[in-house]
Amino acid sequence: MRGQVITPSDRPATRNLGALRRLLEFTRPYGWQLLGGMLALLVAAGSVLAFGQVLRALVDSGLTTGSTAALDRALILFVSVVLATGIAVGVRSYLLNWIGERVVADIRKRVFERVLALDVGFFETTRVGEVISRLTSDTALLQVVVGSTLAMVLRTGLLMVGGILMLAITSPALTGLVLLGVPFVILPAWVLGHRVRRLSRHSQDRIADVGAYVDEVVHAIRTVQACCHEPIDRERYAAQVESAFQVAGRRSMTSAALAAVSTLLTFGAIGLVLWVGGRQVLAGTLTGGELSAFLFYAVVVAGAVGSLSELMGQLLRGAGASERLMELLQAEPAIRTPPLPRPLPMPARGRIEFDRVRFAYPARPDAAALDTLSFGVEPGERIALVGPSGAGKSTLFQLLLRFYDPAAGVVRFDGVDLRDLDLGELRRRISVVPQDPVIFGANAWENIRYGLDSASAADVRRAAEAAHAAELLDRLPQGFDTFLGERGVRLSGGERQRIAIARTVLRNPVLLLLDEATSALDAESERLVQEALEHLMAGRTSIVIAHRLATVRNADRILVLDRGRIVASGRHDELMAEGGLYARLASLQFNDTPAPARAALGLAVP
Repeated sequence: MRGQVITPSDRPATRNLGALRRLLEFTRPYGWQLLGGMLALLVAAGSVLAFGQVLRALVDSGLTTGSTAALDRALILFVSVVLATGIAVGVRSYLLNWIGERVVADIRKRVFERVLALDVGFFETTRVGEVISRLTSDTALLQVVVGSTLAMVLRTGLLMVGGILMLAITSPALTGLVLLGVPFVILPAWVLGHRVRRLSRHSQDRIADVGAYVDEVVHAIRTVQACCHEPIDRERYAAQVESAFQVAGRRSMTSAALAAVSTLLTFGAIGLVLWVGGRQVLAGTLTGGELSAFLFYAVVVAGAVGSLSELMGQLLRGAGASERLMELLQAEPAIRTPPLPRPLPMPARGRIEFDRVRFAYPARPDAAALDTLSFGVEPGERIALVGPSGAGKSTLFQLLLRFYDPAAGVVRFDGVDLRDLDLGELRRRISVVPQDPVIFGANAWENIRYGLDSASAADVRRAAEAAHAAELLDRLPQGFDTFLGERGVRLSGGERQRIAIARTVLRNPVLLLLDEATSALDAESERLVQEALEHLMAGRTSIVIAHRLATVRNADRILVLDRGRIVASGRHDELMAEGGLYARLASLQFNDTPAPARAALGLAVP
């Protein structure tokens, strides 16, 4: 199964309770705990049903006969049943809640492991927010279902069946009267309960919309404030909150109506039983104890019938959550290590070859990002990629990291097809320094060491010094131990770039991929980052997406891409002399193009 676009409207509760059967796989390792919980549940349900007989004995043997000894025996029996019920309920509650928490923890780990293994193409067509929702909201719902709702359904079912059986034993005539009234209790409860469940789903959707809006605004708070957008956001947020409130109000009204109708019908039925049963007691065909027991069982059955509708709604929601989580678990990554991967040559050389490669992104299958592209890069060579937006420059990086496989052709690393390699072994030999580096919400040690937990503190410091980052980190309040903020918000753009370069220095890759890391920096930051990059590229195969003339001038070779094809190749002076696309891009893209070159292109000389 590959990724699909998932939206909030795709999340109704399923009508297929069979989806919950898939959870049994996760309960198998905890069979003894599950068995203990089920036994405790049976004892607890049986003890509740035993209360009816205790009540019967208390009335008929204790109160009616006037015997103190009989009353004492009835009270001792009552206390014994209470103790058995309390212990059974405690054991059942602990064991089943423990199983619920344990199963959800196992599911979360399994789902997260699968999410990490899914290819980048999956996330092109699946919303990240939906994946997060499945890992949090859906698993939390499953915890309630596995740890509580399933047990309540079993308990309620046992009480209902056992209660009806005890009713029949106590008074068959009254039992028939009760069963005749059951449809009149169930039908209104089912209709109103269905409306409550539908409004509950709508309310959850509105709350989800509110949360998504808050997430978007808070993450873009600088832009919001810079554009003076606060009044509009306040108005929109208030409108969404009011919408959620209105749906919640309708749900509360319907829930109140359900509670009122259920109470009225249940106690009305009990009143009818009291009237009919009381006449039988007066006629001598039924004892007071039997009537008391019958009323107890009638209340038990009525309560069980009333709660089953709500419990079934929770089960259906849990089944829906289970289906969504199992969809993620069943999703198969398109990019994976082959069963018998080929080893890379040792030592690594960093030779790259694209052989008639054709590729289109999954989200745009009809638009070729690369079209029969062929070129090679020798070990230690420095290549600059130049071309307009959408020419395929970043796509080359995606294929080299094997985030995607080409639709046709072959990409080779040190002479081996990437599809034949172990993914971890391949990616450990490559490092990327992007334009917008990723800094995690941790300290500098963790950010630089990211992916190399075995690196020592001395190794991290040496990498930071090579990237001109050590001095800036030492100036922070706790030095390298300073928390850098979510997404590195406590750092400037140049500081984030230097930490990203330090991370790459520590990895010591054989192939370096640079999406020109200095294009958005001030002059001083650019100088420091450029020095660090020059040190980093020395002796390594490097492919650079070029935005500055200094980069292309220092390149051994420039590849000019347009619409997924290489339209020119050579050094800077050669390509400028040829004119064409490169010369035109140089005049527009490289803001430090020298005056002679601009004059040769017929451009104004500043």
